[in-house]
Amino acid sequence: MAKCVSVCRKWQQCTFELKRIKGDICSKAHHCHLLCADTHFTIYTVACGTALGTSAHVLCRLGLIESAPTHWISGTSEQTKLSVEFPLEDILLITASPVIKAVTNFKQVSKRLEEFDVEEQPSSVLEKRYPNIKVIQSGITQLKSKEHKMFTEDGKEYGYEKLCLCAGAKSKLIFEGNPYILGIRDTDSAQEFQKHLAKAKRIVVVGNGGIALELVYEIEGCEVIWAIKDKAIGNTFFDAGAAEFLIPKLSAEKPETATACKRTKYTTGGSEKEGRSDTAADRLGSALGPDWHEGLHLKGTKEFSHKVHIETLCEVKRIYLQQEFIPLKQASLSFPKGKQNAEPDRGQNFPFFSALWPVYVELTNGKIYGCDFIVSATGVVPNVKPFLDGNDFALGEDGGLKVDEHMHTSLPDIYAAGDICTASWEPSRVWQQMRLWTQARQMGWYAARCMAADSCGESIDMDFSFELFAHVTRFFNYKVVLLGKYNAQGLGSDHELMLRCTKGQEYVKVVMQTGRMMGAVLIGETDLEETFENLILNQMDLSAYGEDLLNPNVDIEDYFD
Repeated sequence: MAKCVSVCRKWQQCTFELKRIKGDICSKAHHCHLLCADTHFTIYTVACGTALGTSAHVLCRLGLIESAPTHWISGTSEQTKLSVEFPLEDILLITASPVIKAVTNFKQVSKRLEEFDVEEQPSSVLEKRYPNIKVIQSGITQLKSKEHKMFTEDGKEYGYEKLCLCAGAKSKLIFEGNPYILGIRDTDSAQEFQKHLAKAKRIVVVGNGGIALELVYEIEGCEVIWAIKDKAIGNTFFDAGAAEFLIPKLSAEKPETATACKRTKYTTGGSEKEGRSDTAADRLGSALGPDWHEGLHLKGTKEFSHKVHIETLCEVKRIYLQQEFIPLKQASLSFPKGKQNAEPDRGQNFPFFSALWPVYVELTNGKIYGCDFIVSATGVVPNVKPFLDGNDFALGEDGGLKVDEHMHTSLPDIYAAGDICTASWEPSRVWQQMRLWTQARQMGWYAARCMAADSCGESIDMDFSFELFAHVTRFFNYKVVLLGKYNAQGLGSDHELMLRCTKGQEYVKVVMQTGRMMGAVLIGETDLEETFENLILNQMDLSAYGEDLLNPNVDIEDYFD
């Protein structure tokens, strides 16, 4: 029988060690740990996301396959040496994509904040690095959880002892089956968008999340009508004040030299061929990483920089194809000039009908705009459909697979991580789940540890990354840091906000409740993230400091050395 490595919690500078428990014998002589990526059942798929790649990587590190001593993927500088030989443990990764996601250039910004790049790499890279990993490129046709079996498109059957579902999420399209509606969720759809944009004079972007925010800023040489259901842009990430701080960037010229992209780009074989079927496109998707637009030429047919008009508090009511709109003899609107009301889009035969566009969008505020195509960026839904038939998974309100504090689903020996799952444990007061790359990496890393511990009959504590919500990204070329209950989520009415804003440079907002900091939004180079992170975690009573917390003439770090 194979000796088993027990997973022990020993905190040393935000990492832990694996220690051999002498005489501890694992009852299983041979394990097959199966991690499953997305299948072709979805419209826009995440072929092999961060959660999946991270889970496989950490399983290797935990001794579930043989591995030389090396750095942890957590990015800490210490090495964890594995001083014993581990049993041969087979890990199968089933993915519909020929590429995998790898976390690279990891940087620990603070104790909880982390930055990293996401690179696409051929699956062969993972197999060469870890000989006990086998990558199966195929879609999933069925999961039989009671029999512990998975069935793939190529007619093969795989048994598993433990299964981790890291199948990500799929785009929510405003209308299905319309050729003029594009969803941007994966690398293939991003390239398809670039191809359409090169011929476009005007597009309509629907949605107010991260993809939409990045998109409207990056597009040049094309009119953009941005339709959002909220009062202000970026409602998912910040309040109306922060939105007002960012909006001037949409009318300013973009910097001529962009930051060089460090991510290696791969294209899936044959995916760019004209006329490829929808089925093939669905099968090959690989999730977008941070700064997904880097390396893409997002420019329309015109010679201007930004030209964005925002329609707030509205949604899409109806979409007309050109042949459907012409008989109506209605006038669509031209691109608004400044704060003036939009005028009819004058076509060659106006007023009988407007300028001809391939597709028209009618909004719930009564306005109609013609455009070359529509981008649906209205969010994602967990990609659970391929796994539900015949399996009694407990689902969260958002449709994700419910997982407990050790990433178990409701079915035996099945775990889930990343966008596909819904955290159903009692969360920390200053943490919430959001379907972001940061949390996908953290969940995949933690799920692998949980699988390793369960294999040996051991238990581990909840990972510290779930103590505080912490996310760093970039919007409109600003560094954006989100901490804790940054939008006062769930705090009720007894909270207060403190603000500091320097136009064009920085925007700082902290959320206070009973004298304690509960969250913060930091836009720009504020250098406050580590201090505020500690204050939120410590829950220190800050009432005595008052407005000095945000006084730019006071070095706040001096208070808390």
